[in-house]
Amino acid sequence: MPVNDLPYPLFDADNHLYETEEALTKFLPEKYRDAIKYVQVDGRTKIAIRGQISDYIPNPTFDVVARPGSMEDYFKNGNPEGKSRREIFGKSMKSIPAFREPAARLELLDELGVQRTLMFPTLASLVEERMRDDPDLIHVVVHALNEWLYETWNFNYQDRIFTTPVITLPNVDKAIEELEWVVERGARAILIRPAPVPGYKGSRSFALPEFDPFWKRVVELDILVAMHSSDSGYARHDAEWEGSDGEMLPFQTNTFRMVNEWRPVQDTVASWVCHGALFRFPDIKLAVIENGSSWLKPLLDVLADTYKKAPEGFGMQDPVEAIKRSIHVSPFYEEGVTDLIDLIGVDQVLFGSDYPHPEGLAQPRHFADMLGHLEEKDQAKIMGGNLARLMNL
Repeated sequence: MPVNDLPYPLFDADNHLYETEEALTKFLPEKYRDAIKYVQVDGRTKIAIRGQISDYIPNPTFDVVARPGSMEDYFKNGNPEGKSRREIFGKSMKSIPAFREPAARLELLDELGVQRTLMFPTLASLVEERMRDDPDLIHVVVHALNEWLYETWNFNYQDRIFTTPVITLPNVDKAIEELEWVVERGARAILIRPAPVPGYKGSRSFALPEFDPFWKRVVELDILVAMHSSDSGYARHDAEWEGSDGEMLPFQTNTFRMVNEWRPVQDTVASWVCHGALFRFPDIKLAVIENGSSWLKPLLDVLADTYKKAPEGFGMQDPVEAIKRSIHVSPFYEEGVTDLIDLIGVDQVLFGSDYPHPEGLAQPRHFADMLGHLEEKDQAKIMGGNLARLMNL
């Protein structure tokens, strides 16, 4: 078990694996083999989706990556010198086995003092947006990825690493089939993109009644739904303001995008109540991961005002109370937890380190450094107890 200098076990709500080149392709049916290719561009390996090269992940092989936590000072103190992202990242490192497979990761978790973790894929976040005009292909690629995740990482590795399979929702029947497939193989949490669902007739909110059969099955299976920061497609809206047609590039400075960075998760959470799913499924368990918490108070303020003016639009049920009941939030380290606890209560707050991404913490347990003003029982809830409860562990 982990060596930990804290008086309670740590359950990290946000760890990441780095996929190998076969993650999206190994289990693709033959007829879809050309959908995803790795290609050479000026001596660098890039990923091409249906012939379109993507720069969303600068190095999709992950053979060389930024060091864990290399942006900690940037997020804490800003960037007064106007450094480039490359300068902020500093010296890169070669991927180590712990980033690629679970046995080595377990050893690293012991070194880091973390008992359990949710494990999210990294490259997977580009799939749905780049295939949004072909929902059938999205389902095929997502299933291929889940097969690779299960073969390589398992969905429950020694009751300590809980890898989150991806569920895409364009076809509700296929989504339910995928959900049951991953749960049968040990999944305790699933990953849903915080974005409208692609479809042949356009996109729509997953909180509309047409998706109720899926959410009903989620509740029946008592599965945690994680909504992790992703490419939610909002670059299209940014592009309309900027007169461009480029894709989302998370590691390039774009001040307009930074101003609007949390609109996807804000709109996602708003849709849960504005489109009624959180009222129809009050027992659903939702976790918002790697989106911080700064977006939440403005959203709750607007919803409170809207409810005061149009309660009939929410079926006469309070949207703020529904969110406080069902939504759990992992704040960024630099934000602290005091305001969030005041807003939604300590039982709804989750510890997430984003390890080993550069935006995260180099030492996940240091998240507890900002909890010293809390009673130990509340620290224990945030650092793992709340997540363990949500996952019935």
